[in-house]
Amino acid sequence: MLGRLTTVFACALTVAGLLAPTPAIAQSTDTVDVRLLAFNDFRGNLTPPDGSSGVIEQVDGSPVPAGGAAYVAAYVSQLRSQATNSLLYSVGDSWGPSALESSLFHGEPVVELLNSMGVNASGIGNLELDGGFSELQRLQRGGCHPVDGCMFDTTYDGAAFPMLAANLTLANGSPATLPFNVDFVEGIPVGVIGVLPRDAGQFIAADRATGLTFGDELTAIDRTADLLDFFGVKAITVLLHKGDESGPGGPDTCNLTTSAARTIAEKASPKVDVIFTAAGNRQYNCTVADPMGSPRAFMQGASNGRGVSVVDINIDRDTRDVLRDRTSSFNQIVTRDITPDPTVSALVDRATEKASAITSRQVGQITADIVRDESRTGESPLGNLVADSHLAATRSAGADVALTNAGGLRGDLNVVPTSPIPGSVTFGEIFAVQPFANQLQVLTMTGAQLDSVLEQQFRPPTDGPGAREILAPSANLRYRISNSAPLGAKVSGLTIDGIPVDPAATYRVAVNRYLADGGDNFAAFTTGTDRTDVGKDVDALVDYVSANSPIEPPPTDRIACGDCY
Repeated sequence: MLGRLTTVFACALTVAGLLAPTPAIAQSTDTVDVRLLAFNDFRGNLTPPDGSSGVIEQVDGSPVPAGGAAYVAAYVSQLRSQATNSLLYSVGDSWGPSALESSLFHGEPVVELLNSMGVNASGIGNLELDGGFSELQRLQRGGCHPVDGCMFDTTYDGAAFPMLAANLTLANGSPATLPFNVDFVEGIPVGVIGVLPRDAGQFIAADRATGLTFGDELTAIDRTADLLDFFGVKAITVLLHKGDESGPGGPDTCNLTTSAARTIAEKASPKVDVIFTAAGNRQYNCTVADPMGSPRAFMQGASNGRGVSVVDINIDRDTRDVLRDRTSSFNQIVTRDITPDPTVSALVDRATEKASAITSRQVGQITADIVRDESRTGESPLGNLVADSHLAATRSAGADVALTNAGGLRGDLNVVPTSPIPGSVTFGEIFAVQPFANQLQVLTMTGAQLDSVLEQQFRPPTDGPGAREILAPSANLRYRISNSAPLGAKVSGLTIDGIPVDPAATYRVAVNRYLADGGDNFAAFTTGTDRTDVGKDVDALVDYVSANSPIEPPPTDRIACGDCY
C-alpha cells in the first residue's frame, strides 16, 4: 500500500513540476511568507469549558477565562486575515468523550466545526481512535453511524481534511492512514506529517485497537521527512501528538518540566522545520536546535480550545526551504472578549439544544460536591462512589469487589445552588463523569493476582519519583500501603469484607473493560479468567445514584498509609 501511495504521490508531484531538478543556486531574496496555525487537544469542547480547564495564564501570570468553539473560530479568522498565506492544523484529540454536545453525536459536530474553519490537515490522537479504527474511517469518509444512525443531522458527509498518522499501521504492515499531506502556497509545496505516540495503544480499549500497530515516533518522522524531501517538499511541519509538561507561566514561556516531546524535537530529521505538539494541558513556546544545530520552533497551545499556536515562516522560492532564522512564533490565548464567530455560534447552539433533550433528565440528588480531588493515599470521593456503583451493578455476576481507574473519570458531580432542585444530578452530569461508556466485566482472580494488581499501582523510578496510579476501591476492599517499601512490597493487610484475602483463594473482581485488557499498565488484570460482561459503567452509576439518593460524598478511608505525603 505504501508503494502505491508513493507512486500516486510521485505522479501528482511530477505533474506539479516538483520533481524537476532544482539547481544549486545562492539563496534568493524572492520569498513566500506562510503563517502556520495549530490547536491541540480540543476534545470536543464546543461550549466554553468550565473550571480550571476553562482558564489560562496570561503573560503576567494572571488567569483569564478562555476557550469555546465560536471564540476559537473568531481568533483563527483574525489570525488568518493578518497573513497573506496561512495553513491551519489540528494536532489531534479534536473530539473526545467528555464534552456531551460532541460525544453524544459521535464527534460529528466537531468535524463540522473543523470543516467550517478550513482545517488543512489533522493529526490523529488516541481519542480519534476511541471508537475504533472503523469509526475513524467513517468520520473521515462520511456516512451515518452503523448503530445510532445520523443523530446530529440527516446526513453526515465526513471530514474535508485528511487525518494523518505516519506511524500507524495495519496488521499486514501497510499504512492505516495517510502519513502526510501537502498544500501548495503560491506554487510552493508545504508538507505536514502526523505522528501518534508509540504507546497510544495503552490508552485505547484493546478491542478498539485490534489490528493496529503504533510505531516509533522518531523513526516515522525521519522516514516521512526523507520521502517528502525526495519529492521536492522542503518546508515540513510535524504534528506530534505527544507533549511535555511545563511549569507556571504565560503563553510563550518555555519552562518544561518533562522532556519526552522535546527529545524527539531535538533528534528529529533536520529536514523538519516546525513541530507542534499535543497530549497535554500546558502551553509553551520553545526553540530547539535540530541535529545540524539549526533552530526550529517547538510549541504547544493550551488544551480545550484555550489557545492557538502561530508560527510565521519564510520560504525561499528557489530552494523551497524555510529560512529558519526568519521564523517567529507565539501562542494566542483564546479569550472570550472577542466577537464570537456567528456561524460557529449557530452550530454550537444547535448541538447544545439537541444534547439538552437527552442530558437534562434528573437521576437523583447529592448532598455536597463529589469530586476527583485525591487524598494522600490517592483515593477520591468520586472514585470511591463509582467503584461502589460498579460493585452494586455486578453483584448479580458474583462480584466480590470492584476497582476503577481515576483516568476514566472526566468530570465532578457538583451541587448547583441555582438549580431548581439543589443537589439534583442529571444524566448529562453523570455521563460527563464516565463518558467512555466502557463495558463492565467481572473476572476471576486469585488473591495473589489481586495483590499483583494493587502492587502495579506503584510505578518504577523511571516514571518519575513517587509515580503511582491508585485504583479506586469499593468500600469492602481495604489495605495498607507504604511508600517507603520497595516495589512489589508496598501493599499489606488486604481484606475483603473484613476477612484477610487468601493468596490461593479465588475472587470475582469487577473492572471496566479498559482495565481488564491491561489498560494503564495494569497487566495483572489480563491474568483474570471467566470474564463476564455486565452492562455499561455509566448505566451502573445512573442506577446507583437513583437508588441511593440523596448521595453523600464517600469518605476516603479505604486505603491506610503511615508514610504517605
